Amino acid sequence: MVDWDRAAATGALLVRGGPQVARGEADRAVVDLRELTAEAEGHVRELTGLGLDLPLLPGTVVDRPGWVRSAASGLGVLTGRALPAAQGGPLGPILASGAGVQTGLLLAFLASRVLGQYDPFGGEENKGELLLVAPNVVAAERALKVPARDFRLWVCLHECTHRLQFTAVPWLRDYFADEVERLVSGLAESSTDGLAELVGRLPDALRNRGKGGGIAELLQSPKERSVFDRLLALSTLLEGHADYVMDAVGPQVVPSVEQIRARFTARRQGGGLFDRLLRAVLGLDAKIRQYEEGAKFTRHVVDAVGMDGFNKVWRSPNTLPTRAEIADPAAWVRRLHG
Repeated sequence: MVDWDRAAATGALLVRGGPQVARGEADRAVVDLRELTAEAEGHVRELTGLGLDLPLLPGTVVDRPGWVRSAASGLGVLTGRALPAAQGGPLGPILASGAGVQTGLLLAFLASRVLGQYDPFGGEENKGELLLVAPNVVAAERALKVPARDFRLWVCLHECTHRLQFTAVPWLRDYFADEVERLVSGLAESSTDGLAELVGRLPDALRNRGKGGGIAELLQSPKERSVFDRLLALSTLLEGHADYVMDAVGPQVVPSVEQIRARFTARRQGGGLFDRLLRAVLGLDAKIRQYEEGAKFTRHVVDAVGMDGFNKVWRSPNTLPTRAEIADPAAWVRRLHG
């Protein structure tokens, strides 16, 4: 259980301030990001064929505290299905408050790094919201020394792809929520009924962490592992598809895309020792591998059967690639295309 109001308040209070920006420059960044989302999504639709009949909407531009509050709200909606507020007995509110503070600390850390995101459970009536974190976008384009408008459009291409994935594929949002509910419910049950067994497996998990699996994977029952594998495959597909699209569209509309990609990829891998340690603990290094593996899968499938052939992934949950097929995209092509 997490007190998401406490998480939002803690994260918004503790998040570091953004770069010093003149008022005119800040206003220009906000206007650019809001307007470029509609332009970017038009380009994404033309390439992918997704969502051609949907309205083109602007993005929501926020600062770092705004992202924390939005992220906490969306996560609260997502996890609330699996962990109702009544859970936890008389100590529930105390435990939830403590978890809220810890989660707020994590959100404060992430809030200085996130450029943007599409939250399927954010916004009005929790119907979805595309967020762009203006101070982080400005900080990144300065650090990379790349043209501001090119970089902003490039970021919008990625986030608009995510928005289309969830808005143009009508079953995806509920499928994702149901899978998260299964995973969280299973972990909650393990933490109460099977805590001793869970703790007993921890030493082996720690010793084996460097052999290709994270601690979270090693601690799961076979049923939980199956759900985790499906979620990991889906996440890898979504991230890699967005990375593929932003680079495929880029040369036509972002003149400096090759320079941006090269410098951005180097920046993803960079950072000091403390930053790298935090990324490893939080799983951010695994996230980087997801971008790479998902983009490789998408590229292979599009090269083999074209974009229309690739779009079979969106037909139903049964046509999504498995975790094994992400690593072997030819196997997915054989299964879906014969």
